[in-house]
Amino acid sequence: MLRTRMQWQQERQKVLSDNVANADTPNYRPRDLAPLDFTKPAPATEGSVPLVRTNPLHLAGLAPASSFATNRNGYEVRPVGNAVNLEDQMLKVAANQMDYQAVTTLYSRSLGLI
Repeated sequence: MLRTRMQWQQERQKVLSDNVANADTPNYRPRDLAPLDFTKPAPATEGSVPLVRTNPLHLAGLAPASSFATNRNGYEVRPVGNAVNLEDQMLKVAANQMDYQAVTTLYSRSLGLI
């Protein structure tokens, strides 16, 4: 779960940096990743062995989901059609950086226990 979280935060950093880089691009809409939900089962990875129902009472598996989905919400739009708010994006970048540092610390400590 820690590795998945780090990968998600790396992808989010790329998306947020694209938002900041396109702050002056006409008609650009900011993007963000959908938050991770660890309560759902993990999607099947390539090359994984599919689950087989050997008993009719077994629960059916879930269909594999795509990778991180984008979440689009309504934003304020400037006259040129750009909806990037630099203050909001920088707050998200700072929060993402702090979360990433916390997860990497936990990950390195878990490896130290091994």
